[in-house]
Amino acid sequence: MRCIFGIDVSSKSCNVAVAVNKHLVEELKLSLDAIGFNQLKVALDVYTDPEVVFEATGVYSRRLERFLTDNGYHFIRLNPLQARIELTSFRYNKTDVNDAQNLALSSFDHKRQLTTPTARVYQDLRDLNRFYQNVNEDVVRLKNRLHKVLQLTFPELEQILSTTDGEFYWQIVDHYAHPTLVSSEDQTQIIAFLASISKKKVTSTYLQRIAQRLTALSHQAFPAVAIDSPKVMEIRYYAQQLIHGHQQKAELIEQMVTIAKELPEFRNLVSIPGFGENTVVTLIAEFGDIRRFKSSNAMNAFVGIDFRHYESGKFVAKDTISKRGNAIARKILYKAVLNCVIASHYHPNHIGDFYRERKKQSSSPQTKKIAIGAIHRLIRTMYHLVKNDQLYDYTKVHVDR
Repeated sequence: MRCIFGIDVSSKSCNVAVAVNKHLVEELKLSLDAIGFNQLKVALDVYTDPEVVFEATGVYSRRLERFLTDNGYHFIRLNPLQARIELTSFRYNKTDVNDAQNLALSSFDHKRQLTTPTARVYQDLRDLNRFYQNVNEDVVRLKNRLHKVLQLTFPELEQILSTTDGEFYWQIVDHYAHPTLVSSEDQTQIIAFLASISKKKVTSTYLQRIAQRLTALSHQAFPAVAIDSPKVMEIRYYAQQLIHGHQQKAELIEQMVTIAKELPEFRNLVSIPGFGENTVVTLIAEFGDIRRFKSSNAMNAFVGIDFRHYESGKFVAKDTISKRGNAIARKILYKAVLNCVIASHYHPNHIGDFYRERKKQSSSPQTKKIAIGAIHRLIRTMYHLVKNDQLYDYTKVHVDR
């Protein structure tokens, strides 16, 4: 007797359909809390070795997954794309009740592998990285907002340093959000403030040069608003939020590195030229345990850079990548390839060799297209190093040209 629990998870509740030998025997609607999970446990314990199948629904299905893992139940977690493909024929009348039934009944026709619960260390890294990515998105938005508002008060301030980024610049913006604030201080006061916010060892000559430039820019400025305008308060808010966001990102990366250093694949991946600790920990966070993949092609599919081919009659479409996968990992890999190319000038590597050769061979090189090819080779390298517990060696690693 084979028993399958099909569970359709929503934000606050879940619909459960119990099927035994292709026949529905029971249906339940439970809350996603301790009360609901206790009721689910009672229902599961009625049967011997019940199987649970559910569709991953982001943060909502995480509670169900933890309950099943903690209690030792076997389960199958379907990704939304797989569920849509396998359940298409069932979903003419799509409701939560029907979805639960279809998940249970379809399991008798499809051979699905049980899901291996994610180890706590990889789940923690993933959660930290998603937090990091969210903070980074906030920082980008805040930079854009700060730039727009600064045009009304003191746009010349963006010329004070070589880059409009970093805590040193944002603290200057916070303190001197309006040119009148610069005029209210003499050179000695300005230099003293700059020295107090500088975390790096800088010479007094450097600080004096910035102070003089700041004064000159304040004389040149013609603000659109007065010193007591709400826009000055808005600028200070954005500057302070940027400082906090920058510090939060650094703390998250530090925490991720501390956790990831205990994993054997950390030393394998950090040996790749161009791979810094930040790149390695974010990739481990998104891929999880790389050893679970059957091949490097499976990793390609995971990030959505597997090629899609369309051909009908005499028409053959241009191959494109599927983009059905982890977009965050795809973005990290793209940047990692560029880092490998830069590092190849001093530390030869096959990724940099491939990238430069393809650019030379193409009459009109398309950087992104070449980078996708380089990502394929980078993934194969990562997979090989982790699977065989090896460090990168330019003289031994072979990449197909």
